Amino acid sequence: MMPTVLVVDDEKNTRDGLCAMLEDEFDVYCASDVAGALRVLKAESIDVLVTDLRLGGESGMDLIDKALAMAHPPAVIMMTAYGSVDAAVEAMRRGAFDFVTKPLDLEQLELRIKRAIHARAVEKENTDLRQHIDSKFGLESIIGESPAMVEVLDTIRQVAPSRATVLIEGESGTGKELAAKAIHTLSRRNQAKFVAVHCAALTPTLLESELFGHEKGAFTGATERRIGRFEQADGGTIFLDEIGEIDAATQVKLLRILGERTFERVGGNKQIEVDVRLVAATNKDLAKMAAEGSFREDLYHRINVVKVRMPPLRERPGDIPLLVQAFLRQFCAENDKPMLEFTADAVSAFINYHWPGNVRELRAAVEHGVVMARGSKITLRDLPATLRGIGQTASSTMRRNFAAKNDFTLRELETQAILKALDESGGNVSATCRKLGISRRTMYRRLDEMKAAGLLPERQRTH
Repeated sequence: MMPTVLVVDDEKNTRDGLCAMLEDEFDVYCASDVAGALRVLKAESIDVLVTDLRLGGESGMDLIDKALAMAHPPAVIMMTAYGSVDAAVEAMRRGAFDFVTKPLDLEQLELRIKRAIHARAVEKENTDLRQHIDSKFGLESIIGESPAMVEVLDTIRQVAPSRATVLIEGESGTGKELAAKAIHTLSRRNQAKFVAVHCAALTPTLLESELFGHEKGAFTGATERRIGRFEQADGGTIFLDEIGEIDAATQVKLLRILGERTFERVGGNKQIEVDVRLVAATNKDLAKMAAEGSFREDLYHRINVVKVRMPPLRERPGDIPLLVQAFLRQFCAENDKPMLEFTADAVSAFINYHWPGNVRELRAAVEHGVVMARGSKITLRDLPATLRGIGQTASSTMRRNFAAKNDFTLRELETQAILKALDESGGNVSATCRKLGISRRTMYRRLDEMKAAGLLPERQRTH
């Protein structure tokens, strides 16, 4: 089936000429005004809408708004007179994919239509895949296609239905709590509570009371009985984040509850029995701490039944475009903004930055960019200060591409990441896959898609 394109222009000669030129490549529909265009959009599945800015006494902006408000909106390309920069910016702000200036370069228009079709297809594919994963696995918050993340997701799916205790290791900001929540969601305990405790935020006395509760009068200020987190999580899952910060006395109590499923409240002597699954997380080397004696070795072995390692972002840079896309969609919606794009220097910053704060830092950077963006583009000045200097430096391949284009879609952000890695590895696909943290199969699929969309320079050799 050929892609469908709707051309809307009130000038008959222009409209008929465009339709005739495009019908060899696309299934083309034509309309002369907003009403006619809306009739076509309601009756047919249109992939790309190409509309003039001025439609007699009507505005193409109104058509853009109505088209993009539909349940299955087309990608929109605005045609405008040469030099109408303000109109083009406004069209992009409202959600248009691209714009072209008159007099038209038909070859350039065809290329932009193909890019719009490709971007729309990729977005639909990603949406469908994400919905399928969401409904089947409950892993919608954990984003990534790299081998390291595929292994994480596979482990979560395998361990979730069991009763096993899970230890999640990883640097700060890698998504350890998201993994813990996914384990709970996919478990047989998902109708009961998921209770999270951030151990590093509490003193030893407060932590003991927080976990196990206390009786009235147990200590100064204990004016009434308190139910602890283990009791609250009965039948469900308790998540102990930064478990390596727990003091020795609390470690003993924790060991007992894992072995006997019973504990006593602080200041009490009644044995309380609970059925709780423990998921723990740490950014420390617990094995080393156990060997050095700063963490109980028997407790370490109790909690380390199944280990999940959350990889740092620097080990999976190929996932950055997916994460950016997800966060961008979220924050644009939350801030009532249309879907934004990135300028070239902003793309350079995202691709070249080392992300010491991992996914949490990336998420914050995207939100910062969305909030600070003044138009339809996120520029380098809209990003946090830590990224601004990075955007001034790019690889030779990126500089060549930036010279020809000043703004990028999210798909092109991914393209630039691949081109940068290929450039640095001398075109070696295996080395590029290792650098980006993606499989060869995924890499070849991306390269084929890039070639089909005209996004891969002919000079870029791979081997």
